Amino acid sequence: MLRIRYEVNGGPEVLFAEDVAVPVPGPGEVLVRVEAIGVTLPTVRKVREAAEPAHLGGEVAGTVEALGEGVSGFAPGDRVTGLCFAHGYAEHALVHAAMLSPVPDRASAVEAVALVRSGLVARGAQAAGRIEPGETVLVTAAAGAVGTYALQYARAAGAGRVVAAVGSAGKAGFVRGLGADEVVLYEEAAQWGPYDVVLDGVGGDLLAPAVRALAPGGRLVAFSSGGGTVEAYELLVRGASVIGFQMAAIARGEPQLYERRRREQWELHRAGALRITVHDTLPLAEAAAAHRIIEERRNLGKVVLVP
Repeated sequence: MLRIRYEVNGGPEVLFAEDVAVPVPGPGEVLVRVEAIGVTLPTVRKVREAAEPAHLGGEVAGTVEALGEGVSGFAPGDRVTGLCFAHGYAEHALVHAAMLSPVPDRASAVEAVALVRSGLVARGAQAAGRIEPGETVLVTAAAGAVGTYALQYARAAGAGRVVAAVGSAGKAGFVRGLGADEVVLYEEAAQWGPYDVVLDGVGGDLLAPAVRALAPGGRLVAFSSGGGTVEAYELLVRGASVIGFQMAAIARGEPQLYERRRREQWELHRAGALRITVHDTLPLAEAAAAHRIIEERRNLGKVVLVP
């Protein structure tokens, strides 16, 4: 089978295609014939920044081919999606059963990897921010895979004004089409605000101005892998708070909530209330090109690899 290997750190140019044997599922694992792979920013950053080569994980969707010992709830032929932590850039992937969920018959594999994980992160960030009707909400990385859903969930929560923060003016029309009332640029961060809630998917150098943009009593939800530093004084003078959110805490610690939200998002999509956003689909062998799209911040929604 075809698999993409990461040899040394440095960027997309270190991704290579190789032919390897189809893996055998171990205890608790499911062998999935992969039909779509969602490229994530943490994986792209890992390739660029990791000190040593690491397995290429990602969001995968496809069909169950075999079950490891002790797996129940799935059967060969089931259509599933889930998060693969090792060797996800491949025609077949091993996924722990606890990380898998079913894909509705009406949905494609590409739709599944574009919606499920990114949509659940956005939904979780919206809930963590406790958005109240009429409040002003800023969403950073608004044109990204998670940000596109965060805009829609903020609107659905009753936000009075939804503001999209993006890296270039060329993305303004796209995010307005997803419900943004206003668009601001990262280069204008010093003039942002005030906002009741900030859903921050960027972090890093953008985190400090995002905190300063909070209104009195405002809340910032940090859910990116970009890090960043918060000055306690900035929170003190605003009576504001910063809330960290990680999807794994819900998936592992509150599986019933995770499952309920997963079903809800598919229902919202079917009703036309949640739009799936896919920037492009590329062949698996072009994984390096997919990484470049994200590194250069050109994507409008999810970038998907198709074996």
